[in-house]
Amino acid sequence: MPISKNLAPIAVLICLFSISFSSLALEISDLALEGEIKYLKVRPDPGAYSYESRVKITPQSLETGSVEIATCHYQLDPIAKVVIVFNPERIQAIAIQSLDKMTSAVIKDNEVVLTDVERGASICIGLKSRALDQLGDGRFKLNAGPLMRRYFDGYLPMAAKLRVDWPANMFILEKTTPAEKDGVGVVKGNDGVQLDMIFAGKMTAQIFLKKAD
Repeated sequence: MPISKNLAPIAVLICLFSISFSSLALEISDLALEGEIKYLKVRPDPGAYSYESRVKITPQSLETGSVEIATCHYQLDPIAKVVIVFNPERIQAIAIQSLDKMTSAVIKDNEVVLTDVERGASICIGLKSRALDQLGDGRFKLNAGPLMRRYFDGYLPMAAKLRVDWPANMFILEKTTPAEKDGVGVVKGNDGVQLDMIFAGKMTAQIFLKKAD
Protein backbone atom coordinates (compact mmCIF):
# COMPACT_ATOMS: atom_id res chain seq x y z
CA MET A 1 0.00 0.00 0.00
CA PRO A 2 1.43 3.42 -0.89
CA ILE A 3 1.81 5.89 1.96
CA SER A 4 1.48 9.57 1.17
CA LYS A 5 3.91 12.04 2.71
CA ASN A 6 1.77 15.10 1.97
CA LEU A 7 1.22 16.11 5.56
CA ALA A 8 -0.11 18.98 7.64
CA PRO A 9 0.47 19.78 11.31
CA ILE A 10 -2.63 18.42 13.04
CA ALA A 11 -4.57 15.94 11.14
CA VAL A 12 -3.70 12.65 9.65
CA LEU A 13 -3.82 10.97 6.33
CA ILE A 14 -5.59 7.65 6.51
CA CYS A 15 -5.39 5.22 3.59
CA LEU A 16 -8.59 3.24 2.99
CA PHE A 17 -8.73 1.12 -0.14
CA SER A 18 -10.49 -2.21 0.48
CA ILE A 19 -14.12 -1.12 0.08
CA SER A 20 -17.06 -2.70 -1.72
CA PHE A 21 -18.63 0.17 -3.66
CA SER A 22 -21.82 -1.76 -4.37
CA SER A 23 -22.55 -2.09 -0.65
CA LEU A 24 -22.34 1.64 0.04
CA ALA A 25 -25.58 2.68 -1.69
CA LEU A 26 -23.82 5.73 -3.11
CA GLU A 27 -24.30 7.49 -6.41
CA ILE A 28 -21.39 8.40 -8.68
CA SER A 29 -22.22 12.05 -7.97
CA ASP A 30 -21.45 11.46 -4.26
CA LEU A 31 -17.79 10.73 -5.04
CA ALA A 32 -15.03 13.24 -5.75
CA LEU A 33 -12.26 12.81 -8.29
CA GLU A 34 -8.58 13.54 -7.75
CA GLY A 35 -8.12 17.30 -7.34
CA GLU A 36 -11.83 17.81 -6.60
CA ILE A 37 -13.66 18.45 -3.33
CA LYS A 38 -17.42 18.38 -2.77
CA TYR A 39 -19.13 19.71 0.35
CA LEU A 40 -22.38 17.89 1.02
CA LYS A 41 -25.39 19.27 2.89
CA VAL A 42 -26.57 15.77 3.85
CA ARG A 43 -24.39 12.73 4.19
CA PRO A 44 -25.39 10.09 1.62
CA ASP A 45 -23.94 7.21 3.67
CA PRO A 46 -24.83 7.90 7.33
CA GLY A 47 -22.97 5.77 9.83
CA ALA A 48 -19.86 5.38 7.65
CA TYR A 49 -16.34 6.62 8.39
CA SER A 50 -15.97 9.83 10.40
CA TYR A 51 -13.13 11.74 12.04
CA GLU A 52 -13.02 13.90 15.16
CA SER A 53 -10.24 16.12 16.46
CA ARG A 54 -10.06 18.30 19.56
CA VAL A 55 -7.20 20.76 19.97
CA LYS A 56 -6.29 22.50 23.23
CA ILE A 57 -4.40 25.81 22.99
CA THR A 58 -2.82 27.06 26.22
CA PRO A 59 -1.03 30.35 27.02
CA GLN A 60 2.26 28.47 26.61
CA SER A 61 1.21 27.48 23.09
CA LEU A 62 1.59 31.10 22.01
CA GLU A 63 5.31 30.90 22.72
CA THR A 64 6.10 27.30 21.76
CA GLY A 65 3.49 26.58 19.09
CA SER A 66 2.79 23.25 20.83
CA VAL A 67 -0.80 22.12 21.35
CA GLU A 68 -2.48 19.02 22.72
CA ILE A 69 -4.67 17.10 20.29
CA ALA A 70 -7.12 14.23 20.75
CA THR A 71 -8.13 12.52 17.50
CA CYS A 72 -10.55 9.68 16.83
CA HIS A 73 -11.40 7.65 13.72
CA TYR A 74 -14.79 5.95 13.79
CA GLN A 75 -16.47 3.34 11.57
CA LEU A 76 -13.32 2.45 9.71
CA ASP A 77 -13.60 0.41 6.52
CA PRO A 78 -12.26 -3.17 6.55
CA ILE A 79 -8.66 -3.43 5.39
CA ALA A 80 -5.56 -5.47 6.19
CA LYS A 81 -3.34 -2.49 6.93
CA VAL A 82 -3.82 1.23 7.53
CA VAL A 83 -1.00 3.69 8.09
CA ILE A 84 -1.78 7.00 9.82
CA VAL A 85 1.03 9.45 9.20
CA PHE A 86 1.91 12.65 11.08
CA ASN A 87 4.26 15.41 10.02
CA PRO A 88 7.68 14.40 11.41
CA GLU A 89 8.73 18.06 11.66
CA ARG A 90 5.75 18.93 13.87
CA ILE A 91 4.81 15.90 15.92
CA GLN A 92 6.25 15.71 19.44
CA ALA A 93 4.40 12.81 21.06
CA ILE A 94 1.92 10.10 20.05
CA ALA A 95 -0.11 7.87 22.38
CA ILE A 96 -2.84 5.37 21.52
CA GLN A 97 -5.77 6.01 23.85
CA SER A 98 -8.24 3.34 22.71
CA LEU A 99 -8.91 0.92 19.87
CA ASP A 100 -11.61 -1.53 18.85
CA LYS A 101 -12.09 -4.19 16.17
CA MET A 102 -8.52 -4.43 14.94
CA THR A 103 -5.63 -6.79 15.71
CA SER A 104 -3.07 -4.16 16.62
CA ALA A 105 -2.06 -0.51 16.49
CA VAL A 106 1.68 0.15 16.66
CA ILE A 107 3.48 3.48 16.87
CA LYS A 108 6.52 3.69 14.60
CA ASP A 109 8.24 7.07 14.73
CA ASN A 110 5.68 9.50 13.23
CA GLU A 111 3.26 6.77 12.11
CA VAL A 112 0.55 4.60 13.65
CA VAL A 113 0.16 1.28 11.82
CA LEU A 114 -3.19 -0.54 12.14
CA THR A 115 -3.50 -4.20 11.14
CA ASP A 116 -6.49 -6.42 10.35
CA VAL A 117 -9.03 -3.63 10.64
CA GLU A 118 -12.65 -4.84 10.76
CA ARG A 119 -15.67 -2.97 9.49
CA GLY A 120 -16.80 -0.45 12.10
CA ALA A 121 -13.43 -0.36 13.88
CA SER A 122 -12.30 2.72 15.79
CA ILE A 123 -9.15 4.21 17.25
CA CYS A 124 -8.42 7.30 19.33
CA ILE A 125 -4.94 8.82 19.45
CA GLY A 126 -3.52 11.53 21.70
CA LEU A 127 -0.92 13.88 20.27
CA LYS A 128 1.34 16.76 21.10
CA SER A 129 2.33 18.82 18.09
CA ARG A 130 3.85 22.16 17.12
CA ALA A 131 0.71 22.96 15.17
CA LEU A 132 0.15 26.64 15.97
CA ASP A 133 1.88 28.99 13.55
CA GLN A 134 2.60 32.63 14.39
CA LEU A 135 1.70 35.03 11.57
CA GLY A 136 2.78 38.25 13.32
CA ASP A 137 0.78 41.12 14.85
CA GLY A 138 -0.80 38.75 17.36
CA ARG A 139 -2.23 36.49 14.66
CA PHE A 140 -2.03 32.71 14.52
CA LYS A 141 -3.04 29.92 12.16
CA LEU A 142 -3.99 26.34 12.93
CA ASN A 143 -4.06 23.80 10.08
CA ALA A 144 -6.04 20.56 9.88
CA GLY A 145 -5.60 18.04 7.15
CA PRO A 146 -5.35 16.64 4.68
CA LEU A 147 -8.41 14.57 5.56
CA MET A 148 -9.73 12.08 3.04
CA ARG A 149 -11.41 8.73 2.48
CA ARG A 150 -9.85 7.17 -0.59
CA TYR A 151 -11.60 4.93 -3.08
CA PHE A 152 -9.17 3.83 -5.82
CA ASP A 153 -8.48 7.08 -7.73
CA GLY A 154 -11.30 9.04 -6.05
CA TYR A 155 -12.76 9.90 -2.67
CA LEU A 156 -15.81 8.72 -0.73
CA PRO A 157 -17.88 10.99 1.52
CA MET A 158 -16.83 11.43 5.14
CA ALA A 159 -17.72 13.55 8.15
CA ALA A 160 -15.20 15.51 10.20
CA LYS A 161 -15.63 17.41 13.44
CA LEU A 162 -12.77 19.78 14.31
CA ARG A 163 -12.92 21.46 17.73
CA VAL A 164 -10.38 23.99 19.00
CA ASP A 165 -10.44 25.16 22.63
CA TRP A 166 -8.61 28.06 24.28
CA PRO A 167 -8.93 29.99 27.57
CA ALA A 168 -11.92 32.34 27.52
CA ASN A 169 -11.27 35.62 25.71
CA MET A 170 -7.76 34.66 24.59
CA PHE A 171 -8.57 34.87 20.85
CA ILE A 172 -10.90 36.43 18.35
CA LEU A 173 -11.78 34.16 15.46
CA GLU A 174 -10.91 35.96 12.23
CA LYS A 175 -12.00 33.34 9.73
CA THR A 176 -12.06 29.67 8.86
CA THR A 177 -11.22 28.02 5.57
CA PRO A 178 -13.53 26.61 4.40
CA ALA A 179 -16.05 29.22 5.53
CA GLU A 180 -19.56 28.33 6.68
CA LYS A 181 -21.78 27.01 3.86
CA ASP A 182 -23.73 23.88 2.94
CA GLY A 183 -21.64 21.02 4.24
CA VAL A 184 -19.63 23.24 6.61
CA GLY A 185 -21.02 24.35 9.96
CA VAL A 186 -19.08 26.79 12.14
CA VAL A 187 -19.91 27.25 15.82
CA LYS A 188 -17.85 29.89 17.61
CA GLY A 189 -17.57 31.26 21.13
CA ASN A 190 -15.14 33.23 23.26
CA ASP A 191 -13.39 29.99 24.29
CA GLY A 192 -13.26 28.03 21.05
CA VAL A 193 -14.57 27.18 17.61
CA GLN A 194 -15.93 24.02 16.03
CA LEU A 195 -16.18 23.01 12.38
CA ASP A 196 -18.61 20.27 11.38
CA MET A 197 -18.04 19.15 7.80
CA ILE A 198 -19.40 16.61 5.33
CA PHE A 199 -17.33 16.30 2.18
CA ALA A 200 -15.79 14.07 -0.44
CA GLY A 201 -12.27 14.84 -1.57
CA LYS A 202 -8.96 15.84 -0.06
CA MET A 203 -9.74 18.54 2.50
CA THR A 204 -7.42 20.88 4.37
CA ALA A 205 -8.89 23.38 6.85
CA GLN A 206 -7.34 26.48 8.40
CA ILE A 207 -8.42 28.42 11.48
CA PHE A 208 -7.16 31.99 11.70
CA LEU A 209 -7.02 33.59 15.17
CA LYS A 210 -6.11 37.00 16.55
CA LYS A 211 -5.02 37.50 20.12
CA ALA A 212 -7.64 39.55 21.98
CA ASP A 213 -6.52 42.92 23.37
